[in-house]
Amino acid sequence: MGRFMATITFDTLKFVRKLESAGFSMDQAEAVADAFRDASGEAELASKRDIRELELKIESRFEQVKGELTLIKWMLGIMLGGVMALVLKVFFPV
Repeated sequence: MGRFMATITFDTLKFVRKLESAGFSMDQAEAVADAFRDASGEAELASKRDIRELELKIESRFEQVKGELTLIKWMLGIMLGGVMALVLKVFFPV
């Protein structure tokens, strides 16, 4: 699965108009809008899809580890049984 980058929809004209209505000059408003657009373009944001994809990978890995731990438990149980059999044979020979 590839890595996705979230896209932010940015209405530059609306942003400039809001800045102008707040008292910015046209040049100031355009400069702020350009700076904001550049800064937001460099930001790496995770989308809901990115987060869900990561969640699925983590769940899958967790299930894999859980299965491996179950196998290890069984193996340790068998080994412990073998060791106990040897100990009993040494201390209680037939």
